[in-house]
Amino acid sequence: SSQNHLEMPPWRFRSGDLACAMVIAVATATAASVVVAAGAADGEAEFDYRKLSGIIIPGFASTQLRAWSVLDCPYSPFDFNPLDSVWLDSTKLFSAVNCWLKCMLLDPYNQTDHPECKSRPDSGLSAITELDPGYITGPLSSIWKEWVKWCVDFGIEANAIIAVPYDWRLPPSMLEERDLYFHKLKLTFEIALKLRGGPSLVFAHSMGNNVFRYFLEWLKLEIAPKHYIQWLDKHIHAYFAVGAPLLGSTESVRATLSGTTSGLPITEGTARLMFNSFAASLWLLPFSKYCKADNVYWKHFFEGKAHINRQQCDEMEYSSDNSGWPTTLVSIEVPTVRGTDAYPSIMDITEDITSNMECGKPTLLSFSAREVSDGTLFKTMLDYDPQSKALIHQLEKYYQGDPVLNPLTPWERPPIKNVFCIYGIDTKTEVGYYFAPSGKPYPDNWIITDVIYEFERSLLSRSGHSFSGKPNNSSGDGTVSYNSLSWCKQWLGPKVNITRTPQAEHDGSDLQTRMNAEHHHGEDLFPNMTRAPHVKYITYYEDAESIPGWRTAVWELDKANHRNIVRMPVVMRELWLEMWHDMHPHSKSKFVTKAFRGPLRHEDCHWDYAKARCAFPEFCEYRYTFGDVHLGMSCRLKYSSTKLLRQYL
Repeated sequence: SSQNHLEMPPWRFRSGDLACAMVIAVATATAASVVVAAGAADGEAEFDYRKLSGIIIPGFASTQLRAWSVLDCPYSPFDFNPLDSVWLDSTKLFSAVNCWLKCMLLDPYNQTDHPECKSRPDSGLSAITELDPGYITGPLSSIWKEWVKWCVDFGIEANAIIAVPYDWRLPPSMLEERDLYFHKLKLTFEIALKLRGGPSLVFAHSMGNNVFRYFLEWLKLEIAPKHYIQWLDKHIHAYFAVGAPLLGSTESVRATLSGTTSGLPITEGTARLMFNSFAASLWLLPFSKYCKADNVYWKHFFEGKAHINRQQCDEMEYSSDNSGWPTTLVSIEVPTVRGTDAYPSIMDITEDITSNMECGKPTLLSFSAREVSDGTLFKTMLDYDPQSKALIHQLEKYYQGDPVLNPLTPWERPPIKNVFCIYGIDTKTEVGYYFAPSGKPYPDNWIITDVIYEFERSLLSRSGHSFSGKPNNSSGDGTVSYNSLSWCKQWLGPKVNITRTPQAEHDGSDLQTRMNAEHHHGEDLFPNMTRAPHVKYITYYEDAESIPGWRTAVWELDKANHRNIVRMPVVMRELWLEMWHDMHPHSKSKFVTKAFRGPLRHEDCHWDYAKARCAFPEFCEYRYTFGDVHLGMSCRLKYSSTKLLRQYL
């Protein structure tokens, strides 16, 4: 079941989110004494990372929700009282699932709380560190806890780590309307600047990137246009987009039509009922890369009137297949009914779906990404599925009618000085579904009859049946497809430097480079480099030519899972080195060198049993300390991390 959720699974969270540690550790670097001493010892100008802050924007279902009501749960020894944990309290979920649902569900039409119970997001780091504390379930639901501890071990000050949790059930406009979330986020950046004296590093994972994108558009309307870029330059140094669903995720369609439990002890029907009550669920719908919304500034000419940000598609949408996706996203079997209307299968349904099946063979209807995001899918299903009416309402009110931005449109590069897009590739990822009626009532009225996967430049079906499609140059990260993750390659300039290296520490012997590669806007960039068997690589795409003062880079990590990428040691290492190089006054190149990667921490040193010594002898040595229980624990760095980092300037 770990393959069937949109974000990091709340029940099976194991993420210590290593990348958070990277971003925050970079934000404050090592202890001040190390930094200042390094400069003083070598006659270098002093530089201090302590001025930077790290802003963490978590993904879907990654913020703890707490009750803000008193709810008596009948037939259960547990009740809900103010500040009790709701998302996620496994004890109450097991003992009183219906009661728990009251505190989780929202009204699908106006996004208000259940009459008997309301929940609100927790605040501070405690909201994102661990969803379900406890000796048994705690390790399973840990999110950022491990890496907050890591940051503390490295001397990071408490006020350098700033979490900005939010109610992940709400659509973007409701986040501002109900909680003033984007006003608070703006103040968070301004307070961080005043508190620490420098700009912030933004680290967003999965749907957190959608939240940050909306914030940038909201900010554009909030402050004077001539001050917009000035504000960004002053308050944000770099933006790290990790696992960003830039064109949406097909798994949101699965969750909308059949439900996905995310490892929770509930049925798929219950999960679907809950998922469809959250208008934020549609924030992750897949959409076409060829369709854009009307200019948002036209809203000023419609004062007092409802204005729909309708999609405007170019000719490529209609001349190409599947809206730029590898295959048809959704295919649904619907009953064929005799009638006189032009579309009898849509217009004539008045009886139960099971009785209609007797009228004829089912008709297979197919929908592209554009037809999913513009509501065609839900409008077609209106007569077959009672939930479609609410979904159409949510789509039109909270997305097509959003006064700031229709989020279901392609991204443009954020106007931030340094943008790093980081994601995993070459993992089996769902890209298409076949649905059929189950004969049961809502919410269990659809079943999945087949699934289409992308895997290493090919398309596969679960059933083995044939289908049409065009595979991507690679596959996605297990949750988000490659074409959605790699959309940020559009942000690269016409000349790109490509480098491929092993993810593990290496001496540079397996380094592959391609300098000044031609990059045509709107086309993917594929390196065509060799791969040694059983070696996981990281491929860097870095601007060779870009707007002065701006840098853009894309990192692709082999076999990095969507939910685990933020806790991978290689991500932590690369972010550390990039920021160290970026902020050092004596750095000589635009990006940090990729020529070699040596160990930077004691944990990176290990015992080489073949040679009966510590691996990387130029960096590591055998140094026993009381308490070591095996040889690898006694391998430690020879030099301080400051000396080791100096090689990467």
